[in-house]
Amino acid sequence: MSGGIESQRAPEPVGAYPHARRVGNLLFLSGIGPRVRGSRDIPGVKLRADGSVESYQIEAQCRSVFANVRAVLEEAGSSWERLVDVTVFMTDLRRDFAAYNRLWAEYFKGAQPCRTTVEVTALPTPIAIELKCIATVE
Repeated sequence: MSGGIESQRAPEPVGAYPHARRVGNLLFLSGIGPRVRGSRDIPGVKLRADGSVESYQIEAQCRSVFANVRAVLEEAGSSWERLVDVTVFMTDLRRDFAAYNRLWAEYFKGAQPCRTTVEVTALPTPIAIELKCIATVE
């Protein structure tokens, strides 16, 4: 089993865990959100002065989280096409599922990974989506 893998392109983890860990030919990604590396910025999110979410655009967050996952995969020696299982955590399925599902189809053409999508009441930062992934590595 390898040690933790830290991406230099994806946002820093918000806790004491690596971006990913390789076990044999499998790569396990920790939860990855849409934040921007080196800042507290979250694409498409407008915060109030108290730090609570005033508004957000799920499309911007989806595109950002997909880019962050891709960055971790590539730095760990895998790729977007090698994803085999994705668990998606969202804070408002009723509002956001249709847009997310449309973007999923745009990003995953051809063979798609298995997917589970669940609604949660909150995520560790003011984000509306987070992905936990398993991919293969050669």
